[in-house]
Amino acid sequence: MKPVSIKQIQYALLLLILIVFIGNIGFMVIEGFSFTESFFMTIITISTVGFQEVEPLSDAGRIFTAFLIIFSLGIFAYVVTTLTRYIVDGIFKNYYKDNKVKKRIGKLDNHVILCGYGRNGRQAAVELNEHKMSFVVIEKDESIVENIREDSKLLYIQGDATHEDVLEVAGIDRAKALITTLPSDADNLFVVLTTSQIKPGIKIISRASDDNSDLKLKRAGASNVIMPDKIGGQRMAKLVAEPDVVEFIEYIMLQGRKDVSIEEISCKKLAACFTDKSIKELDIRNVSGANIIGIKTSENRYIINPSPDIKLTNKDQVFVLGTQIQINKLKNLINFG
Repeated sequence: MKPVSIKQIQYALLLLILIVFIGNIGFMVIEGFSFTESFFMTIITISTVGFQEVEPLSDAGRIFTAFLIIFSLGIFAYVVTTLTRYIVDGIFKNYYKDNKVKKRIGKLDNHVILCGYGRNGRQAAVELNEHKMSFVVIEKDESIVENIREDSKLLYIQGDATHEDVLEVAGIDRAKALITTLPSDADNLFVVLTTSQIKPGIKIISRASDDNSDLKLKRAGASNVIMPDKIGGQRMAKLVAEPDVVEFIEYIMLQGRKDVSIEEISCKKLAACFTDKSIKELDIRNVSGANIIGIKTSENRYIINPSPDIKLTNKDQVFVLGTQIQINKLKNLINFG
């Protein structure tokens, strides 16, 4: 059974107000009762409580009361049932579910906070799920939160992400990253500023719409700023100029392929046997089957398609292409030798 909607509540209350209005007018016109007396007679009639009449009714008054009972009985029952379902299935059920979710959020550590669950937010959630990363969604729109509640796997908080207390409930002090996809650049800027003050150094990814907003967001503390409209335009032009390149990259990265992927591997725990040895000497391709397609050095410099003579250090990050089995072999090789 679907939960009672706000529209159903409004419709039920409108019917109740209408029947009370008709009852009031009827008793005032037919019996000459005052407004208070008419209101009292209407309420005891439609609720069928059986209290004594204010004054003995005339024949016309009795007929009107009989018809009022017939028509109001179903309406009153519908109103009571709808309100009861709304309270029990809606307010109480949501209160219980929200509290249960908050307890699960309280146990999270090293998770991601996702502000906004629009088109960009939903896509970000899909990607985070694909990578099996824990995350919490912050959304203030009641209708969107209702849809989120239907998914028992999603952790959520109904609230305004620009408020510091909402971020604290989401565990911002324990989070490793924050993604803000709010439709307003001003709201995203406020989220970035607040997050940077609460937890300096946290990785912050922000959405932006206006061309001038990306610089402001980066100054506020955003690690990266994504402009969906700009990226979309570039991709459309690339599909005209270099369609095979775009389709090849999408085939690997954007289609959620299971047989091959690109992953980043840290060299912090680089095995001692790898020290001062080049990629060629380590024979990584033949040993693991994976290919090193890029390196990020300690100076944040990117080396694309590195030379076999380059030596890895424990401050490097390597980007590898291969199947999951091949990538896992390379991880074990780098970390344990």
